[in-house]
Amino acid sequence: MTQTGSAADDLTPANPTNTANAAPLTRRAVRQTDAPARRVTPVRDAPLPGGRRAAQAARAAETAKASSSARKRRFLAPVVLTVAAGMFGTVAVAPAFAATQQTGSTAADAQRQVRAAQAQQFSVSDAVALAGTARDGYGATSQSTLDAEAARKAAAAKAAADEAARADAAKAAATQAARAQTAKQYSSYSGPSADQIATTAAAANTPFSLPAVVATAKQYIGTPYVFGGADPSGFDCSGYVMYVYAQYGISLAHSVPLQDAAGTTIPESQAQPGDVVVFNDGSHDGFYMGNGMIMDAPKPGGSVSIRPIWTSSYHIVRFGI
Repeated sequence: MTQTGSAADDLTPANPTNTANAAPLTRRAVRQTDAPARRVTPVRDAPLPGGRRAAQAARAAETAKASSSARKRRFLAPVVLTVAAGMFGTVAVAPAFAATQQTGSTAADAQRQVRAAQAQQFSVSDAVALAGTARDGYGATSQSTLDAEAARKAAAAKAAADEAARADAAKAAATQAARAQTAKQYSSYSGPSADQIATTAAAANTPFSLPAVVATAKQYIGTPYVFGGADPSGFDCSGYVMYVYAQYGISLAHSVPLQDAAGTTIPESQAQPGDVVVFNDGSHDGFYMGNGMIMDAPKPGGSVSIRPIWTSSYHIVRFGI
């Protein structure tokens, strides 16, 4: 057999694909031929110190660090946005606030000026309205002016009092005249008057006591009422009191107000029968009989009698003390 080729050709492994005349290889032969290439183990990095556990711990630390960084980024993002918004707001609001404050200050100044102007106008108006221009030429509060005003008022008061006194005197005179006229028409009494009886009793020093007054007053029960009457033919209220007290030397005027002024007012708790009940308005009087009772000459058409006091507006007057 003749050999051809070089030595290099002899070292090249046989390849079924490169030999045209060689017999086809089986599947097993192919697997065995490719086995060394499949079994090549890839070169790995050198194992980390501490083995598998150390590697897992390192990977866990890196994972935790990455998670922490992510959380920090998520937390810092809104913070950064908030700070940025605050800085922007500070920069933007300051001029606006200054402008607003300036505007508010201007408005406040304008209002103060308006108020000041109005107050000045009101004050001037008051001064004009209230000024007493008629009194500018003299001192209205001088002592001489005050004395003159006081004298004028005193003179006016005296004139009013004198007029009232004259009116009262005229009224009293008219009443006395009417009583005298009525007494002439109805009186059939021809004995002494109350004044004469009082003078005689005083001269005789007739003993006085309230029980004696009551006994004397009761003698005239049933005597008719006569306006202006002051004797047993007919009595009015004050004429009845005047006639009875005259018999004990006590001379009284024929008038309720004058009789009230001539006596001494006493508390009702000290009143005894024989004292005099005087109505507060000066319209009537009579003898106090105790237990809220009065003995009096009542009114036209009536007669002297004892009856309840029909009002609480009265007081008690005592004579002979």
